[in-house]
Amino acid sequence: MAQLTVMISGGFQGPYQQMLPQFEKMTGMKVTTLSGASQGSGPKTIKAQLDQGVKVDLVILSREGLTELMGQGKIMPGTDIDLAIAPLGAAVPTGTPKPDIATIAALKQSLLYAKSIAVPGSTSGIYLTNQLFPQLGIADQILVTVTERGSQATALLAAGKVSMAVQPTSELVNIPGIEFIGRLPKETQLMQTFSAAILTGSTASEAAQQLIQLLSSSQATQAIIHSGMDVIEH
Repeated sequence: MAQLTVMISGGFQGPYQQMLPQFEKMTGMKVTTLSGASQGSGPKTIKAQLDQGVKVDLVILSREGLTELMGQGKIMPGTDIDLAIAPLGAAVPTGTPKPDIATIAALKQSLLYAKSIAVPGSTSGIYLTNQLFPQLGIADQILVTVTERGSQATALLAAGKVSMAVQPTSELVNIPGIEFIGRLPKETQLMQTFSAAILTGSTASEAAQQLIQLLSSSQATQAIIHSGMDVIEH
């Protein structure tokens, strides 16, 4: 049976997991799914794992992270395609009051009121800690826990170890133990595009191309919307 290895970051995980059984059934192919952060430091980013020699056919990650890989010549030219957009959102542990984040002033107040905030150390967390929190003038007044992955941030939130998590909406909806509040105000947004591309040297580029086609087709629309993401018209 043909093998396909995919390495994916958290942002597009929801739609991917929903569509994967259909792809495997359709192609009779066995897909191995590995996981890594789109950006950041540490050994678990997609870039670090590829640098360590992990063999992958297809990557799905933030456009920012993909641009870095393209710059290193790791991506087969012309194979990259944008799949969906994830705005930033916030969530709280289930059963706790939902703070108001509808305006910049309300968001600022709610962040200051939250005793501790978890953010992922990838693309969104870099933006939040380096840009948004300083711009709001609250960087030195809030306690921010940066986790390596978004899933770790939501795990802390579900366990009640932090009061709020801020990250892509797709990593906050449909997660047990946490309640999605909503999207951040437009003026504070980082609209993250999640993209797919085939790795240079892939031995299963045809299968990888088939999976990209499915994930970027109208068949994936419901899965994308269900995961709190915005659809890209191709």
